[in-house]
Amino acid sequence: MKWTDIYDIAIELEEAHPEKDNVNLRFTDLRDWVVALDDFDDDPEGCNEKTLEAIQMAWIDERDD
Repeated sequence: MKWTDIYDIAIELEEAHPEKDNVNLRFTDLRDWVVALDDFDDDPEGCNEKTLEAIQMAWIDERDD
């Protein structure tokens, strides 16, 4: 997965961290969780706040489904 795979990342995060508060989180933690995903294969420093915010919103949506 790459940083642009927002929805795939959200699904993987929900599977890996169902107990985490995905609404009130720090983007530094979110970045670390994404980079630690088994299928993640991109530059760990290759994201920005907008990307992390999009991942967070997709993760929230994934949990609500």
